[in-house]
Amino acid sequence: MLIYLLRRSALLVLSLAVAMVVIFVLLRLLPGDPANALLSVDATPGQIAAARAQVGSDQPVWQQFATWSAQLLRGDLGESFISSREVGPEISARLGVTIPLTLLSFALALVLSLVIGVTAAMKADRWYGIALSGFSQLGVAVPVFWVGVILVWIFALQLGMLPSGGFPRDDWEDPADALRSLALPVITIAFVMSASLSRYVRSATVDVLGSDYLRTARAGGASMREALLRHGVRNGAVPVIAVLGIELSTTLLGAVVVESVFTLPGLGNMLLTGIEQHDFANIQGVLVVSTLFVVLVGFAADIAQRLIDPRLRTSISGNLR
Repeated sequence: MLIYLLRRSALLVLSLAVAMVVIFVLLRLLPGDPANALLSVDATPGQIAAARAQVGSDQPVWQQFATWSAQLLRGDLGESFISSREVGPEISARLGVTIPLTLLSFALALVLSLVIGVTAAMKADRWYGIALSGFSQLGVAVPVFWVGVILVWIFALQLGMLPSGGFPRDDWEDPADALRSLALPVITIAFVMSASLSRYVRSATVDVLGSDYLRTARAGGASMREALLRHGVRNGAVPVIAVLGIELSTTLLGAVVVESVFTLPGLGNMLLTGIEQHDFANIQGVLVVSTLFVVLVGFAADIAQRLIDPRLRTSISGNLR
C-alpha cells in the first residue's frame, strides 16, 4: 500500500504539472494580447508598450511560463491586470461561497441518490420504482441552468419563498440568511446531480441483489436488511465511490455555472468577469484552483476505494501494491 501511495502521489504531481502547462498554453492561444485589458481603443504605441511590459506579455513565452511557474511554487497566483489586487486572497474570499455551495449540493444529492437508487432497484416491479428510474433518466438530460430558471420562477417569483439570487453583503455573519441565499442553487445542482448518481447507485444495488454472497447470507437465516447492511453495502460502495469522486468534481464545475444564474459572488462569477475583461491572472488563478480541487478529489477517491476493497490492494500476482 505504501508503494502504491508513493506511486500515486508521483502521478498526482505529474498530473498537476501537465495541467498547469495546458492551462498556460491554452490561454496564450486565445486571440488578443493580455495587455489589451489595460488599453483604450485609441492607445498610442508607447501606451501599448508600457501595458505589455506591465503584464509581462512583451517577454518570450518560455520566460512568461517560467515566471508564472516560480510564482505558483511560492503559492503566489499573481495580481489582477484590472484591479491590481492579489488573486490568491480574492479566490480565498470567493471560496467562502463556492465551497459551501459545492459541499451542500453534493451532500443533498448523495442522500437523494441513495434513496432513489436503492428504492428503484429493490422496488423495480412497483410503479414508484419505475417512476424513480424514469426520473434518473430524465434528470440527466435536463440542463442545470434550465432547472435553476424554473426553480427561480416557482419559488422566488410566484411563491416568494426564497430569494432569486445574490448573497448577503456580510457573508456568513448571519448563517441563516446565507443558507437561505444558497437554498435554490443547492437544490438546482442536487436535482441534476442526484439524477445522474442514482443511476450508478441503482446499478450497484442490482448487482448486489443478484450476488451469490447475498443469497448465501439469506439462506443462512439473515433478513434482507441484515444481509444488505452486513455484506451488500461495502461491496456495492466500491464502484459508487469511484463515481463519487467524479461527481464531486462535476459539482464544483456545476456550481461555477449555477453561480452565474443566481448572481453569486463565487469562483464562477470571478471566472466569467475575468474572461469578459481579458484578465489572464484571474482566469489562470481560478483554473489552477479548480484543477487542484479536481485532481485531489480523484486522488482521495482512489485511495478510499483501496481502503474499502482489499482486492484492489493486491496485484494479480498476489503482491501488495
